[in-house]
Amino acid sequence: MASTVLPRVARRLGTQRWVMHASGTILASDRAVRRITRGRNGVLDIAGLPSLELTVIGRKTGVPRTTSLLYVPNGDSILLIGSNWGSPEHPSWSANLRAATVATVHVGGRRFPVTVTQITGVERKRAWDTAVEFWPGYEMEHDLSGGRTFRVFELHPVTPTPQRLAAIRAATSPRPRSPYTRPALAAAAVTVAALWWASRRE
Repeated sequence: MASTVLPRVARRLGTQRWVMHASGTILASDRAVRRITRGRNGVLDIAGLPSLELTVIGRKTGVPRTTSLLYVPNGDSILLIGSNWGSPEHPSWSANLRAATVATVHVGGRRFPVTVTQITGVERKRAWDTAVEFWPGYEMEHDLSGGRTFRVFELHPVTPTPQRLAAIRAATSPRPRSPYTRPALAAAAVTVAALWWASRRE
């Protein structure tokens, strides 16, 4: 039942057009929230969705690029899904990550380097199932994208200290099951809808 809440809300608000329009507002709001909290939280965290800041070197420019992303904790590692809000195109950060072997994440108030691996084949199916169980909205975004195969990456701390691992796992601790129950999904949808409505009034 939980996996049906956000897709139903999104359809009522205009499906892909709504999602794509809201994305810019969410990202702008996320930057503001991260400034206020000194990088500890983003707007997705407030909505109950774990997020991090990813910094990776641009494959063409050689300039560091930073973006805020929803992430899926996977034991001692981080899964990133290139959903791009359901767009038919792959996100630019995923192209940069494909060309990189290391990157930097800022999560849970800690900034540290990570190794980068793009997951393919059988391992990708397992990672995808883990991601969808954790955040059912990925299925909605997959449908919106027209069935694009999302790029999936796994990030491991270069130096897995207890503090860094705790920052990664914070999204699931102390809950033994996925935190995205119906109330959490509803709260996330309402938060995004409010941001979208605010952007229309600007």
